[in-house]
Amino acid sequence: MTDSDQRWYDDEAGPLVRLYAVTTGRAHAGTEQRLDLMTVIHAVPPDPARDLVLSPEQTAILRLCGTRPHPVADIASDSGLPLTVVRVLLGDLLTAGLIRATPPVPPARLPDARILRRVIDGLRTL
Repeated sequence: MTDSDQRWYDDEAGPLVRLYAVTTGRAHAGTEQRLDLMTVIHAVPPDPARDLVLSPEQTAILRLCGTRPHPVADIASDSGLPLTVVRVLLGDLLTAGLIRATPPVPPARLPDARILRRVIDGLRTL
């Protein structure tokens, strides 16, 4: 077997097997709540009575969100993990009650752009 046969991916591919192991082979979050890119994640203070074993990646996500809430997209960017992996890990943390997820405001519930323009124009006249 040659060296090229043993290396089935290039250096830029990264640790493919490790990511599979981090999510235990899952590709979807194990939760009913949808985790969009703009879903904001809040860390919940841990219960000292619970003895949970977390992966290093989950601990890093909790540490990141412990300072302030973060959108899912920022968590993926700051952690250096692929978005799919982050969603799976967030689903596990959500199920464990260690985070709270706030979905983004649907576009239909946002204020009308004309109203916002009037408010801006009114503020400028002051």
